[in-house]
Amino acid sequence: MNSNLFHLKTSLLLAFLWVLSSHSAAQQNHHPDLPAPKNVIVFVSDGMGFNHVKAVNYYEHGHEKAQVYQQDDWVGLAMATYSSVISTQDGDSIYSAGYNPREASQNPEYIKNDYTDSGAAGTALSTGKKTYNGSIGIGIYGDSLTHMSQSAKALGKATGVVSSVQLSHATPASFVAHNNQRNNYKEIAKYMLFSSATDVIMGTGNPGFNDDSEPEEMSYRFVGNQEIWEQLQANDGRTIFETQAGTYQVQDANGNGQPDPWTLIQTREEFQQLTEGETPGRVIGVPQVHSTLQQSRSEVSGHTMPFETPFIESVPTLAEMTRAAIHVLSQNTNGFFVMVEGGAVDWASHNNDSARMIEEQMDFNNSVEAAVEWVETYSSWDETLIIVTSDHECGYLTGPGDPDPIYQPVTNNGQGELPGMQWHFGSHTNTLVPFYAKGPGTDFFELKADKHDPIFGPFIENTDIANLIFMMWGKP
Repeated sequence: MNSNLFHLKTSLLLAFLWVLSSHSAAQQNHHPDLPAPKNVIVFVSDGMGFNHVKAVNYYEHGHEKAQVYQQDDWVGLAMATYSSVISTQDGDSIYSAGYNPREASQNPEYIKNDYTDSGAAGTALSTGKKTYNGSIGIGIYGDSLTHMSQSAKALGKATGVVSSVQLSHATPASFVAHNNQRNNYKEIAKYMLFSSATDVIMGTGNPGFNDDSEPEEMSYRFVGNQEIWEQLQANDGRTIFETQAGTYQVQDANGNGQPDPWTLIQTREEFQQLTEGETPGRVIGVPQVHSTLQQSRSEVSGHTMPFETPFIESVPTLAEMTRAAIHVLSQNTNGFFVMVEGGAVDWASHNNDSARMIEEQMDFNNSVEAAVEWVETYSSWDETLIIVTSDHECGYLTGPGDPDPIYQPVTNNGQGELPGMQWHFGSHTNTLVPFYAKGPGTDFFELKADKHDPIFGPFIENTDIANLIFMMWGKP
């Protein structure tokens, strides 16, 4: 490293540590010398690894670094994703061994063990605390952890979560809810709707449509229950929901002391119309499809290429949902926090389905571009921080090789052609994932990247995201 650069980074790190040490936990106020992003947009491509990004770039553009977030004015690092506790056995907690860079770079079996799930990973991203697999905002001792969205609310900001999978699934839930088990979808949905002050919730799980957006009665668990759904559909401004299981009241989201009702939108046209003009105060957007926006649609026999099976036209894209959510949230003059998840990248990767993975990652990338366009049109890089990352890698995706090439990159077969790619696993892995950021405070992420991997270079921990934002905002 250049000597001057080394001394500069060392000086910045010392100043950074001084700021941390000079404020007691009791004060917890923003330091005037630190950047304090007005808006924070966190993008999570569930299951995305470095080779996922590369595969999409080769297919869509024919070259390696094609995405807006890969350009030179963005910070680009790697990130560790392991959880704290991976399982329990006979009442005992089985703790993760963490991440060993040397072992990971030499042993192809190593990264197939001790991997996180989306609940623990999302909780770490949202709260800055590692926890057990299956947790939704709960620590290893059963304590409720503070979300970035709660910190944003304490500052008077608007908050939201957007996903291409069910709205109460692990990742969106882990940014606003608290539950000891991610599969408690009914309870998590009720928490998101009635116990959180979230302003925008968008995700699938519509109980009136199947995976092809055809009318069919499906499970109500992702929206709470049938009674809650029917009352949401009334769109009558109610703040109290009466059910056989009990009475639920919505929260005060804007801080005026009054409960704020939900406005439900479902059609693609409603999502598109919400990208401009006046907006409701709180929006729950549930597209007319059950599992995912597109990944779970029926496949035409013999179709193996991305987009060969036509998309469902009645369902919004993740990019359209992102534009709608940002437009609603940006009405708050204090700023906003929002998490946008490309959740079905993970689903396609679990299936080792290259075509569907490319479709989902492209929709995710388009969502990032939509947010960048909003920043450069209506905000600025001085006040808005965008983070693009993943909760974990899924599928152990590499280039061609046999049987388990270690991090062999996917190969370029030209634009419009599937790249040379090979899946080696049907679940998550413990490898490092990409991290990109642009906006106020990004220098701190570079300073935190004090660990080194022989394959991926400098890396941060997934807990660093929330902890640095807490530091810049002042954790309540």
